[in-house]
Amino acid sequence: MSDDSGDSDREYCLIDATRPPRAEGPPYADCVLCRKPTEYPESYRGITMCPVCEWQEAQRTACSG
Repeated sequence: MSDDSGDSDREYCLIDATRPPRAEGPPYADCVLCRKPTEYPESYRGITMCPVCEWQEAQRTACSG
């Protein structure tokens, strides 16, 4: 029987838990691809990308089918 309450979508969470925390304000980390400021704190260690590069990377690595 199907559940029409809309709660079934919570089972399929697509949020990437490996994303760095959002910065409250400057200084921001630079994007590793285009060197523009990101939404992430400068103190974060790891790969950081601006929203445009994140979206493009997601498009490149998405499954097609």
